[in-house]
Amino acid sequence: MTNPVSIISTDLVLLDVDAGSDKEAVIDRLAGLLAGSGRVSDRETLKAAALAREAQSATGLPGGIAIPHCRSAAVGSPSIGFARLSPKVDFGAPDGPADLVFLIAAPDGAGAEHMKLLSSLARALVRPDFVASLRAAASADDVVALVDAVVNPDGASAPAPAPATAPTPKPAAAAAKSIVAITACPTGIAHTYMAADALKLAAERAGVNLVVETQGSSGSTPVGADTIAKADAVIFATDVGVKDRPRFAGKPVIASGVKRAINEPDKMIAEAVAASDNPNAPKVEGSAAAADSGAPSGDVGWGTRTRQILLTGVSYMIPFVAAGGLLIALGFLFAGYDIANKPEGKTDSLAHIIATTNSLTNLPAGGFTQYLGAVLFTLGGLAFGFLVPALAGYISFAIADRPGIAPGFTAGAVAVFVGGGFIGGIVGGLIAGFAALWISGWKVPQWFRGLMPVVIIPLLASLIVGLLMFFLLGRPLAAITSGLTNWLNSLTGASVILLGVILGLMMCFDLGGPVNKAAYAFATAGLNVADPASLRIMAAVMAAGMVPPLAMALATTIRPGLFSEPERENGRAAWLLGASFISEGAIPFAAADPLRVIPSMMAGGAVTGALIMAFDVTLKAPHGGIFVFFAIGNLLWFLVALAAGTVVGALAVVGAKQFASPKSEHDADAALAAA
Repeated sequence: MTNPVSIISTDLVLLDVDAGSDKEAVIDRLAGLLAGSGRVSDRETLKAAALAREAQSATGLPGGIAIPHCRSAAVGSPSIGFARLSPKVDFGAPDGPADLVFLIAAPDGAGAEHMKLLSSLARALVRPDFVASLRAAASADDVVALVDAVVNPDGASAPAPAPATAPTPKPAAAAAKSIVAITACPTGIAHTYMAADALKLAAERAGVNLVVETQGSSGSTPVGADTIAKADAVIFATDVGVKDRPRFAGKPVIASGVKRAINEPDKMIAEAVAASDNPNAPKVEGSAAAADSGAPSGDVGWGTRTRQILLTGVSYMIPFVAAGGLLIALGFLFAGYDIANKPEGKTDSLAHIIATTNSLTNLPAGGFTQYLGAVLFTLGGLAFGFLVPALAGYISFAIADRPGIAPGFTAGAVAVFVGGGFIGGIVGGLIAGFAALWISGWKVPQWFRGLMPVVIIPLLASLIVGLLMFFLLGRPLAAITSGLTNWLNSLTGASVILLGVILGLMMCFDLGGPVNKAAYAFATAGLNVADPASLRIMAAVMAAGMVPPLAMALATTIRPGLFSEPERENGRAAWLLGASFISEGAIPFAAADPLRVIPSMMAGGAVTGALIMAFDVTLKAPHGGIFVFFAIGNLLWFLVALAAGTVVGALAVVGAKQFASPKSEHDADAALAAA
């Protein structure tokens, strides 16, 4: 059998090199190798994607290994760059810096077969013999042969190394235990499979029967119902939601992030064995990872779980916001703002134009441009109408999986109907999700189980949340929403400026993370072209979100000597990213130097948010940056506020880099993690 895909070659291998003093430099060096080989179309795009992944969580692993990895449209085919470093570089591993670094690059649309090649390498890195062979390799050819042996064992010239040690004899007390594990990480390339194999090796050492379902990019084969039924406990080692959680209802559970399974697999296996013998151990209730406050150390707590639930709802809501909001803005561009306010009986009203225009030969008085604007405005309004239902539906989905979607959307629709708005959507989504979760835990006859997820759970959960929303919660939620709207409309002077400062700080704190998304969701969920307060909030949020990449672009222009060449190249790209309201354009800078970059960006965002509010700037589109200038009220002052925040942020980061030097990269990373 020939090797179907070569993911590494000798020109992608560096042996015993000094690649720089920090992980950014190492990633840049390896990205350069991949770009030089023609496997990557743009070095900086790949580097930015890898650093964005580093910003989520460190990729350093115990044993002196690091696996920075990402998906990127710049990658032509799945590829790996390898460096054996001297000296070592800190990638955030708990036991110190790394000397073996793999940069794993996958295309955005990589197929399952390609992803299996990359995951095979990740799994091999938990084997001590393979790691030892990499350290002993005498040439680049040796490294390529070792990697080929694990990613393509049938076609490689050399056989895959055998395990260095045989499993230890099974202890009698644990011999009968059976455990099922789920592993999953956000990108699904490396940690998913490394965690799976680390748990398998630990189970062999403990004499435990373990079956692992990897929910990664190369697909997964679901664990059979019989296997789950026989399992004494389950392990959820995931950074994302577990697919089809109801399968594990009632099983003792040990839950953690995926990296704990790599770092402490023996401890997790031991905890699962102990949980199987403990009648008071936390159990999977319905479809949630419901480890309660008595869960063992390392379980996902309710604070983290709540954040995951809300962010799931927001992340699924944002496409409705972006598509609907931009369509509405384009409708305004073609047909004018009055189209949203004309009385229904007027011949140039939206309703009249749509109702009477049945062909391009029967156009309204304003011609095709007005008709196109009316259509775009209508499409945007229809898409925007799903905002609160989508938020509630996917909050419920995050709690109860697929059976929670229908009651969640129903709850969101009820929230809109009763005037509960954004707040009502959150409350309704939570009620719907936990109602569906509770019902899914009912003990029902075997013949009835098939009806539960598709009929009974959606029906009863929708009924529960609908009755609660109409009879008990509707009026209070509507009153809260109305009161909040009236309060925002009444803000003047220092109060409204303080709100702008707070929104600006939130938008620049984590550059697309939970705090940023919370501020953005607050603005978009309340966006109403007839409500001046909501338009000011939208303007403050978008303008502040544009500041970080623009400030870094300006800083690299006015003081290029403070930045490396890759950072200067990133700065040139950040001009367009900032102008487009893509806050993530500043992530490479923040990931490399968080202590100095993030506070500087927050200072700039606060200034911009305050000035937007002070100058009464409004915005009728939820996305698009400067390119939706036609939807901005008081455009000149919008530009002034944006420029002021950009200058403040740039000067702050220049001053911080010149006069405030962190003790070390490790100290900076540790401080950011602690924050």
